[in-house]
Amino acid sequence: MSFFSPIIYKSRDVFRFYFSVILTLFIFFFLSSYAYGLSIKNLSHPSGLNILFVERHNLPIVAINFLIKASPLNEDYEKAGVAYLTANMLREGTLNRTSAEIDESIEFIGASLEISVTRDYTTLSLSLLKKDLEQGFQVLADIIQRPSFPENEIKRKKELLKGMLKQKEEDPSYIVSKVFLKELFGNHSYGRATEGTIETLDRITRDDLVQFYIDYYLPNNSIMVVVGSIDETEISFLIDKYLKDWFKRTTTIVPKEKFIHQIYREIQSPEIKFIERDITQANIILGHRGISRDNPDYYDIVVMNYILGGGGFSSRLMKIIRDQMGLTYSIHSAFSANKYPAEFYIEVQTKHESADMVIREILRQMKKMVMENISEEEVEEAKAFLIGSFPRRFETIKKIADFLALVEFYQLGKDYIIKYPEYIKKVTQESVKSAAIKYLNPHNYIVVIAGKKDKINLSDIEKSEQLR
Repeated sequence: MSFFSPIIYKSRDVFRFYFSVILTLFIFFFLSSYAYGLSIKNLSHPSGLNILFVERHNLPIVAINFLIKASPLNEDYEKAGVAYLTANMLREGTLNRTSAEIDESIEFIGASLEISVTRDYTTLSLSLLKKDLEQGFQVLADIIQRPSFPENEIKRKKELLKGMLKQKEEDPSYIVSKVFLKELFGNHSYGRATEGTIETLDRITRDDLVQFYIDYYLPNNSIMVVVGSIDETEISFLIDKYLKDWFKRTTTIVPKEKFIHQIYREIQSPEIKFIERDITQANIILGHRGISRDNPDYYDIVVMNYILGGGGFSSRLMKIIRDQMGLTYSIHSAFSANKYPAEFYIEVQTKHESADMVIREILRQMKKMVMENISEEEVEEAKAFLIGSFPRRFETIKKIADFLALVEFYQLGKDYIIKYPEYIKKVTQESVKSAAIKYLNPHNYIVVIAGKKDKINLSDIEKSEQLR
């Protein structure tokens, strides 16, 4: 570094600060204008299906997202994977179509059909050209209403899943994440993979899948979002014609209190879990309990985490541990905000010999966030990026449909697109500092390390009194 480097970097910081303020104002007004043009409408239906739609006639494309409130939250620990297997069996055959016929129908019209299961919900997403809408929707409706769960396909799918889980066990980053979540959440569904385990998959029967489908795949337990070149009359026609057999029924929703009681065990001191692996670098996760999506401090936490480790090359962890210390290529932090309180974690890979140094620096940076002032420049830069990058979440028809389904699921309000920049703009230095004090715990946490133990010096880390 040359003699003039500190001056150059200081000038860059000043420039970035003023640029971020200007960018924030520009994006705020641009986004508000764009959002007002995104007219979100509701349709009511006797089945109880919650329907949202947005007309976008600039392209002859339609995206449909069904969000089903069915997830690992609704399954028994002994048969973990029921939610995932049920969802992935939907396109493996219906009463009217075989698996091959479903695939051929979707491929013939050049459509995209995706099914995914998260911790909180299941989604079925269909994207296609307007001219093929009725044909594609007919297939989608058949999948949702009349899955047949053929035994041979269940057996094949279970073997594929078990093979995938075995393959994941070879990935050290997957292993540390798996152990970390298990230590934090225990038997709660947040503490395991959505796919379940090899053992639990073997316990699942066809009857389990059928019953899970009957209990949770209901119109009154679902959100349907339609975005694109379509109007209200066309949507009503498709629903009345192809979803007429999807009847409203009473569903058993497990009360939230049960999960709050079960979700955490208290971490009284630093805990280190080591996994012996013959790998070139140590894989590390450090973290503790986090927040739910409805946390009132959510936006303060988002800005705080951006500054700490969520802001890519702009974050403190990247600047210190990567750029200044040269101990890693990448490091990041995140709060997983789900329906119920999830986890906060920091993930990094480094040489075995520098693992203790990296962990110490992570804790030092966490303590600095809690104990020291956070600069106005950092806060404004984080706010500018978060507001500026927000439109990427709905820059395509499909992204809009996916985004609106989540907005409805987490009950963020139909004006959320307009209000999000306002929420971020209200964040202050003081509120970020308060969030750090409240939600970062550099004293009680879990560290999981995968690597060669004989190359890692953990003696100092294990002395908990030095970490307090």
